[in-house]
Amino acid sequence: MSKSLKRVQAALEAAGVEADIREVGQARTAEEAAQSAGCHVDQIAKSIIFRGEDSGHIVLFITAGGNRVCADKASAVAGQPLGKADAALIRTETGFAIGGVAPIGHLSEIRSYLDPRLLEFDTVWAAAGTPRHIFAINPKDLHRITGAALSAFVE
Repeated sequence: MSKSLKRVQAALEAAGVEADIREVGQARTAEEAAQSAGCHVDQIAKSIIFRGEDSGHIVLFITAGGNRVCADKASAVAGQPLGKADAALIRTETGFAIGGVAPIGHLSEIRSYLDPRLLEFDTVWAAAGTPRHIFAINPKDLHRITGAALSAFVE
């Protein structure tokens, strides 16, 4: 088991959440993950990361798979201009590679925001630290354990 997957599993256990972690062929996109999980694409909690231009740190937006983050709304929510986060910064602050960034289990504390659309479902699926692993979770539990602020940041 990879270190990344172990961190996600440990974060779930520490939060007292039993989650169904599945190995799938490929889940780099919301569409691939939804197909693997057998769910609607909006039930995929995708992790979209920007670099805070003022702070220099990443900011995480957890959104429904069919939604797109609006850069202007996201900047307003974050209280700073946002730019592209490169792979090295993402890996340094989350410990995950692009394509497998989980909403939990990060190496450092990360400011995060949650799309309210996710709360409309009984179960959502998120990356579990690798491009081949996803986990199912009640979105209320995801909201609680991420500490993400509910915010309107989608197009």
